[in-house]
Amino acid sequence: MEPDFLTNPDIQPEEQQLDVTLRPQTLGQYVGQDTIKDSLLIFINAAKQRDEAMEHVLLSGPPGLGKTTLAHIIAKERGVNIRVTSGPAIERMGDLAAILTNLAPGDVLFIDEIHRLGKIIAESLYPAMEDYALDIILGKGPSAKTIRLDLPKFTLIGATTRMSLLSAPLRDRFGNHYHLEFYTPENISEIIRRSASLLGVVLPETAAYEIATRARATPRIANRLLKRVRDYAQVKNGGVITEKNAIEALHALGIDDLGLDNLDRKILETIIHKFHGGPVGLGTIAASLSEDTETIEEVYEPFLMQKGFLQRTPRGRTATSQAYEHLGLEVPISQRSLL
Repeated sequence: MEPDFLTNPDIQPEEQQLDVTLRPQTLGQYVGQDTIKDSLLIFINAAKQRDEAMEHVLLSGPPGLGKTTLAHIIAKERGVNIRVTSGPAIERMGDLAAILTNLAPGDVLFIDEIHRLGKIIAESLYPAMEDYALDIILGKGPSAKTIRLDLPKFTLIGATTRMSLLSAPLRDRFGNHYHLEFYTPENISEIIRRSASLLGVVLPETAAYEIATRARATPRIANRLLKRVRDYAQVKNGGVITEKNAIEALHALGIDDLGLDNLDRKILETIIHKFHGGPVGLGTIAASLSEDTETIEEVYEPFLMQKGFLQRTPRGRTATSQAYEHLGLEVPISQRSLL
């Protein structure tokens, strides 16, 4: 795994198995997002008492915050099976029909990246979500026929990182909508200690907190950094993790005290050195770094803006005075009135 991908919140293929191993199994084990947990617990218990399927649930928020984990927990707490798929995987009506007709009453269907469903597939979900029925057209032209398949009452859980790409009619059919927020360092530290326990790693609280402050407020990144620190301690310190070698490991990976990695710093340095602090367009920054615009806009910019290092203006991206200070640079006089 390349160093810059350590702080990419998207799950990597080689992490799938470990991600499942570290995943909480109940709402009690799930750390953070307390308001969402309290609300879900009420809806789950109400559905259990009535022996009905829960209302459909839409989970939104940046990648790596636990949307998939919450979907599995909902199914487990409700005591039903879960069927997992993703928006891009459902290409034809036959795919959707096969999935829906194989659900049992009360089951959960989890669609990740639901905003990437095709328009026709998304529209076919409307009657499935409202009336628990699926309309299928057989044949073409004048001889075409429409048949309606009755479906078991199920719960659809959709997850999206791009709420703006979800059509309003589909969005409105979800009875519950929860937006996952970034985690506090204390929550991330608790998650790291739980993961360390599952991995059989002895981790001091001080070392856990050092990792947490560099994890970009994202559990998936925190677990990834924990694994790297574990490897470093195994080679350098006989497997014993201390606060000192945790910091050494993170610095060796190119991750600084605030969690910025090499590409974060390159983005800021490019704006400052090549374009005099900005404003500069996103496409220009991406071309200068040989990166695609989507990665910079969706993965790196939100964190840099959250830290106060980057501003989006109508004219382009601008480095802030905090960015100059963090990089050990003096803010030019010509920029001080703008920052």
